Amino acid sequence: MPLVGDHSVIDTRAAYLAAIDELLAGTGPIGIDAERASGFTYSQRAYLIQIYRRGAGTFLFDPPPIGDFSELNEALADEEWILHAASQDLACLREVGLDPARIFDTELAARLLGLPRVGLGTVVEELLGIHLAKEHSAANWSTRPLPESWLVYAALDVELLPDLRERMAELLVESDKTAIADEEFAAVLAREAKPARAEPWRRLSGLHAVRGQRNLAVARELWVARDALAQELDVSPGRLVPDASLVAAARILPASRNALADLREFNGRASRTELDRWWKAIQAGLASGDLPSAKPNGDALPPPRAWADRNPDADLRLKAARAALVAVSEERMVPLENLLTPDHLRRVAWQPPEPADAATVGDTLALLGARAWQIEATAQLIADAFVEVHQTTAVPSDADS
Repeated sequence: MPLVGDHSVIDTRAAYLAAIDELLAGTGPIGIDAERASGFTYSQRAYLIQIYRRGAGTFLFDPPPIGDFSELNEALADEEWILHAASQDLACLREVGLDPARIFDTELAARLLGLPRVGLGTVVEELLGIHLAKEHSAANWSTRPLPESWLVYAALDVELLPDLRERMAELLVESDKTAIADEEFAAVLAREAKPARAEPWRRLSGLHAVRGQRNLAVARELWVARDALAQELDVSPGRLVPDASLVAAARILPASRNALADLREFNGRASRTELDRWWKAIQAGLASGDLPSAKPNGDALPPPRAWADRNPDADLRLKAARAALVAVSEERMVPLENLLTPDHLRRVAWQPPEPADAATVGDTLALLGARAWQIEATAQLIADAFVEVHQTTAVPSDADS
């Protein structure tokens, strides 16, 4: 087991450049992790980047004062980077110029290996027999100075990654899943960032309780006002005024500034100090000529619970195909959501290709983003399930009766 060494944080360009030379002197892949301040700050930037390499040691970098990490990226470009749940960290790493060419994702590997729990602490304990405390995982990493106990925690997160990667690689070989893992790791790297939502305010929790276009316009203006203030202060929006408060104001539509101030449901640390801002947003929503539609725009499918009423045939196709895939998931010891992305299955069931055979289903899945191994494992089963449903529900012709 690696030993935790120096916990000093590198926060100058000179120390950062010196650390690159030390990392180049090490051997093997690098373990890397990033700590954000999700739930505390507006931005999703990295507030600590930890790197470990055998023969070099552990390095804790403070991204804001260092700025650009392109020199480090260039120095380590040819090495494999080990991350746990890479999809969560790649965006903030790329923001500072760190963009790996090859990765090994220990969280994704744990899923493919069928481990019952895939958090880093539980995986390390199960495969390496080491207890890894995770008490600081939800800490506010924008705090300065960072407490020593947090730095110890952060260092251990990466120092164990090379040992964990080696053990997982052995298990992937034993279960004949190495090629699958390679496909999945490459897909994580190639995945494009999701485009910005056309109507991000519709993410308000509890918005379903707001009825009427005018009320929705008020909800939108309140969300926009809160988002602008949160971005200006770099504070998580919900820490200013929670979603439930914005929804309550949009639903009730207080008649005056004083009525808003008296609204018990409208709370939060900025609910009264920024009262003029919120009242102005309500007035803007009430006066707006741009009323939002009652339902969100886009290509979102209805929730599966509504399919039986809205598209009964699709409901039957989805249930039949899912049952077939559950059996394969259990046989291969791969979670159903990793065997095939649930949204991909829903979309092909809602509007299947014509004719719905293994080839056309596979082509549709490929267009949706499914990997080759997923298509090979599922396309025929999905097509067979669709055919069975069609035969079961087909209306007999006069000749058959």
